[in-house]
Amino acid sequence: MTVRLAIEGAIASVTFDRPEARNAMTWAMYEQLTAICTQLRDDTSIRVVRFRGAGGEAFVAGTDIAQFRDFKTGEDGVAYEKRIDACMALLESLPMPTVAVIEGWCIGGGLAIATACDFRIATPGSKFGVPIARTLGNCLSMSNLARLVAALGRPRALRMLLAAEMVSAEDGLAAGYVAELAAPADIDAASDRLCNKLAQLAPVTQQVSKAALNRLLARDLPDAEDLIRRAYGSADFHEGVNAFVEKRSPKWSGQ
Repeated sequence: MTVRLAIEGAIASVTFDRPEARNAMTWAMYEQLTAICTQLRDDTSIRVVRFRGAGGEAFVAGTDIAQFRDFKTGEDGVAYEKRIDACMALLESLPMPTVAVIEGWCIGGGLAIATACDFRIATPGSKFGVPIARTLGNCLSMSNLARLVAALGRPRALRMLLAAEMVSAEDGLAAGYVAELAAPADIDAASDRLCNKLAQLAPVTQQVSKAALNRLLARDLPDAEDLIRRAYGSADFHEGVNAFVEKRSPKWSGQ
């Protein structure tokens, strides 16, 4: 298993354990994450769920790009985004508070996972981003975009998506996206403090408050399949994937 679950008392810890690839998510890892969230969703003994990456260099450095080489048309992109949306929606809808513990890179799919969590603590120097305008030439689903804008604001989301800029942990703290910064030597203690605090508060209040905020976020989201189909069906997307795998700079055509 490359996504592992450990339970200690009322706190569940989920670890993305593929440090040799900066914990980049494979299809199997998304399936493991879905299974774990399904298990935790109905476990009333769990009061907090903590997510973190193994190795200390990354939370999750996106989805494993090599898998995209099998995509042929825009419909593959639509199917992929639906699959990821279902996983993120399940994580977001966990009734108990969720905490992302971030050390290093938090990119692409990793940013989606962290943003679907309720709280984020990070080490100084950690980086958050969706540099797809520089790398793959694909796009975000409407629900992932809505979470990003709600968490970081439209100006930062625009800088991330249109200019491929990274947001530092310090900027994330200033924006309220990161709840706390902690040095690498102190991150475990900071994580334990936050999780223990959350585990001692009123669970029904936490549950209904989360559900209400999620309903506000999801209300009246427009359909975006045409945009996803256009991005994933483009020649630029295939060029971006090939260039990434071949470790070269992509040559964008606008097609």
